[in-house]
Amino acid sequence: MSNANTPPPVPPSGPGSPQDVPPLPGQFGIDPSTLPPPIRDELLAPDPVAIDTSAEELKDGANRCPKCGATDIRQRPGTDLLVCLYCRNEWHGQRVEEEFGFGEGLDDLAGTIMASGARDIDDDVSSLMTYKCTGCGAEVTVNTESTMTARCHWCRHVFGVNEQVANGAVPDAVLPFHIKKDDAVARIRQFVDKRRMFALKEFKEQFTPENVVGVYLPYMIVDGKASADVAGQGEIETRRYTQGSGDKKKTYYDADIYRVERHVDFTVDDLPLESSTERGNLDTGVNTNNIINTILPFDTKNAVKWNASYLSGYTSEKRDTDVEQLRPRLEDQLLSIARCQVEESVNRFDRGVRWEQERLDVHGTRWVAMYLPVWLYSYQQGGKGGMLHYIAVNGRTGETMGSVPVQQWKLLLAAITVGTFLEGIALWMLGSSS
Repeated sequence: MSNANTPPPVPPSGPGSPQDVPPLPGQFGIDPSTLPPPIRDELLAPDPVAIDTSAEELKDGANRCPKCGATDIRQRPGTDLLVCLYCRNEWHGQRVEEEFGFGEGLDDLAGTIMASGARDIDDDVSSLMTYKCTGCGAEVTVNTESTMTARCHWCRHVFGVNEQVANGAVPDAVLPFHIKKDDAVARIRQFVDKRRMFALKEFKEQFTPENVVGVYLPYMIVDGKASADVAGQGEIETRRYTQGSGDKKKTYYDADIYRVERHVDFTVDDLPLESSTERGNLDTGVNTNNIINTILPFDTKNAVKWNASYLSGYTSEKRDTDVEQLRPRLEDQLLSIARCQVEESVNRFDRGVRWEQERLDVHGTRWVAMYLPVWLYSYQQGGKGGMLHYIAVNGRTGETMGSVPVQQWKLLLAAITVGTFLEGIALWMLGSSS
């Protein structure tokens, strides 16, 4: 029988014991000052700041004309204006940079700042959005996997997904189309006509540019403040000479070798990164997604605050990557920018500089999710599973680039013909000189 005055036994310690409990919120289980600087800085970095870009007046799904209240709203083709199809009233969407100050404060960026449309995707959030029609009370469902607008089949009210749901379907901003479909079709036709001679026969037979699709592609537009250090070896040529004769003649050079180090501080403004896994896949063995990058840049400074009415008549692709997944690609591009920044300072090394060490420090970033407009024509060579070719038109500038499948034997024949022709000219010139 135990004595009432006997103290309770001391709980065991160690892993798995009652004393092995997690630290309280805001506390760390280890002293951060004892950690290596990169780990310490990451541990102590402030949580990402989110800027709310949602439109409170559009959360019920209805975009109403400010003049008459009708909901049948469209973009006026070729402009950034919205037009009411009932009373013909027109108005301009709010530019997102002016509304939220995204074009300011690059030199003051610190940590990670993201707009609310760029927050992490929750895979458990449904793609189906249901709205109660304010006109007749019926329920209207929009599947954000394929469309962002729908019309009530009872009273014809138009609804758009403007509420920023966590499934990646609603960005912060949209850059409206300026290039109309007829113009895009003409540009694609002209692009193909210049390459028709060597194009694959099946491609020419199936080429129907009228099937071109206007699609809004998801991007992260990133502002950043960074610094970089690069180091390597540079060479300055001091003498060049040849030795030997005939086929055994060789050219040599002497050069002074220097250790080269450079430091650069810089900012980036509106750097675009694809935020679709499918479009970000640049495997040139199966697709020509890299074509999309060749029609950059877009005038993202003119992007307007998100409004699903701009998507009427177009398709869109949903974002499926988060900020942290895109960060390695951002850092790679920032390093490329840093190399370009120091290029002018190493011109004196006429033999070039071989960079052997690189270090990048990203001091602050700001992320904005945005839809950018592209006219897209696709062709799958060899049927399902074959090479997927794209021809793309920048929906703002009209810049056009693409991939046209070619007949390899025609290219070979042309190369042989040109080679034979040039060889004949060379022999004629040699004969004339002798």
